[in-house]
Amino acid sequence: MVEIAPGDATPTSHGTFQLYEHSGRNNSNASANWDAVIFSGMQGDADDIPGIGQYDDFHTIDWQRDIARDRMRHRYIVKKRQDSIWDLIKGAHDAWSGWVCVLLVGVCTGVVAGVIDIGASWMTDLKFGICPQAFWFNREQCCWSNDEITFDHTNCSQWLTWPQVFGESRDGAGAYIVSYLFYIVWALLFAALSASLVRMFAPYACGSGIPEIKTILSGFIIRGYLGKWTLIIKVVGLILSVSSGLSLGKEGPMVHIASCLGNILSYLFPKYGRNEAKKREILSAAAAAGVSVAFGAPIGGVLFSLEEVSYYFPLKTLWRSFFCALIAAFILRSINPFGNEHSVLFFVEYNKPWIFFELIPFIGLGIIGGVIATIFIKANIYWCRYRKYSKLGQYPVTEVLVVTLITAVIAYPNPYTRMNTSQLIYLLFNQCGISNSDPLCRYNRNFTGVNTAIERAAATSEVYNAMGLLFLALLLKLVMTVFTFGIKVPCGLFIPSLALGAIAGRIVGIGMEQLAYTYQNIWIFSGECSTGDDCITPGLYAMVGAAAVLGGVTRMTVSLVVIMFELTGGVRYIVPLMAAAMASKWVGDALGRQGIYDAHIALNGYPFLDSKDEFQHTSLAADVMQPKRNESLAVITQDSMTVDDVETLLKETEHNGYPVVVSKESQYLVGFVLRRDLNLAIANARRTLDGITGQTVVVFAGPATPGTLPLNRILDMAPITVTDQTPMETVVDMFRKLGLRQTLVTHNGRLLGVITKKDVLRHVKQMDNEDPNSVLFN
Repeated sequence: MVEIAPGDATPTSHGTFQLYEHSGRNNSNASANWDAVIFSGMQGDADDIPGIGQYDDFHTIDWQRDIARDRMRHRYIVKKRQDSIWDLIKGAHDAWSGWVCVLLVGVCTGVVAGVIDIGASWMTDLKFGICPQAFWFNREQCCWSNDEITFDHTNCSQWLTWPQVFGESRDGAGAYIVSYLFYIVWALLFAALSASLVRMFAPYACGSGIPEIKTILSGFIIRGYLGKWTLIIKVVGLILSVSSGLSLGKEGPMVHIASCLGNILSYLFPKYGRNEAKKREILSAAAAAGVSVAFGAPIGGVLFSLEEVSYYFPLKTLWRSFFCALIAAFILRSINPFGNEHSVLFFVEYNKPWIFFELIPFIGLGIIGGVIATIFIKANIYWCRYRKYSKLGQYPVTEVLVVTLITAVIAYPNPYTRMNTSQLIYLLFNQCGISNSDPLCRYNRNFTGVNTAIERAAATSEVYNAMGLLFLALLLKLVMTVFTFGIKVPCGLFIPSLALGAIAGRIVGIGMEQLAYTYQNIWIFSGECSTGDDCITPGLYAMVGAAAVLGGVTRMTVSLVVIMFELTGGVRYIVPLMAAAMASKWVGDALGRQGIYDAHIALNGYPFLDSKDEFQHTSLAADVMQPKRNESLAVITQDSMTVDDVETLLKETEHNGYPVVVSKESQYLVGFVLRRDLNLAIANARRTLDGITGQTVVVFAGPATPGTLPLNRILDMAPITVTDQTPMETVVDMFRKLGLRQTLVTHNGRLLGVITKKDVLRHVKQMDNEDPNSVLFN
């Protein structure tokens, strides 16, 4: 960093932000002292131009500029610390404000997640019946006084099904029809309410939100996407859409909800609220907290934020994310929404070691998971594209109601699609024990005592019937999720993906178990299975299958395995989970390049430069820059244009910024000025300074004489430049790693053109033979 002497006439820091004196003084007086320095972006003095350093909607942030601004603000605070006790306190507050902010985000995320869990479980059970003593109890709480809390037709007298409320018996044809109708009516009511709220109050609250969060964290501004209305409607809409029985989950939207909380709370701390690059650090921590409460998996949340959503993830953000996820998980555990001693979603009791030979079916499940995921992604993107460009997109609420109606009508007859998806996954992960009365566990077994080992046994016809129903459930859920993901209600993808994989895994697991029972003497099974105990655990296969499909859909690897073993408590099964996740990712990458989130980013045309993709073409900066060599470039001269000239240029062109050159003839580069800053500075000068007319000369560099308008304070004197012969490979790397908005192209020091992020994205699309105009910029 360059040390700036107090007497410099036009001092710059990082060459980016001019330090300037109070407007009241004459600029030629070079005795500026440090106290007279105003920092761009610090609301210290009244004569700072309001709004400088902020961004417009659908614009990309300038990471370098924002981080430089923050460093400068920090140096100023450190320098002032010696002056007084008050400045010392301000310095201390600045130092710990990041930790306080993520603490608040963690607490709020935990509370909101508890509310969502409790609300969704109560409203899901409302489709089946009601608790007359206390209508706010869900079925499990209502039946707590009973010993039976399984979800079959048990004799829990406190819980009344809808036929019983109307005086019918619990079973029989009439009762079935009444239950069926109530199930459909409640589902339609919840879905209609959710879609209407989203449409009327917060259109951004639909979907999972993860593709948009990824784009925002890469440095794009979408105003209102993380606002208070989006937060409120997302929470209420999520409870409603999960309760409606649609094939969706609440895990993806939890990341969006946590990011909304992070955004809102960052405004309590100006260090983060007024600096977009710093705010991204809080949003990364919030995303980790979102996954932490969605699955009860704090470490998985941190890794998810690192691997899947974050773009800029320094070590400091890693620690803060860890702290934020820890606090959120702790708060959720204190609320205890599941009413059991486990804060994880699908705790498994078994800890049988797996046989080495089982790696073959586990990798097979990985391959199946990759194939299912690819089918899902391709079908879903095809349908979403059709929705986007056809008339269907104009009727969002109608579409939601049609999808809900079809889902409810098809789902009710099959017990595995009728039940809540989380309960289905829990059932599939579970081991068949003495207390498990589901048809999946009807083996020819005699349990002599509670603690005896589970012996190998032949499956009865009921088990095969259950497998048939599960296979139907797999097809149904796959088709329904294709049509559901992307409709205009809050909807996540994690739980449906886990369910698809768990069904496939359980079917494979039961097949393996029966193989081991029938051919006990084959050398593969002879060692471990010779004792007569059940050596194959179908629940483990369900777990591995679930990881495989989720990995194939999202292309997560490390974070997925950690989330899975935190989710189930099955630490000994890390190797099977890793094998399946890796196989699934390889198959997915071979069959289709993008995961579901990247595919949706491309579909919506968000300006996202993926750091995982490699640029393999041989073009140069001169091929991509605007304007092309024979066209004229819109520039501003350093000291020869009037206010009218500048305003005419702003009216006639739509560029986000303008290079400043010595003169039109020489085209030697002086610096770069942003359109927004120019507009604000001229408007501010007209409002506050006397004698500013259309003929006043605007001066960007050099000494300002009386009667001119000095705007050197908004000039970036160290813009990033490349020469016209720089390979585009290097330019793309600069955009990715430095987070640039634009770079200027020069030849022998003379300005030739500008490359913006939009130009880079269009060029990448063009080189990949895709439509370059699909990139959305305002």
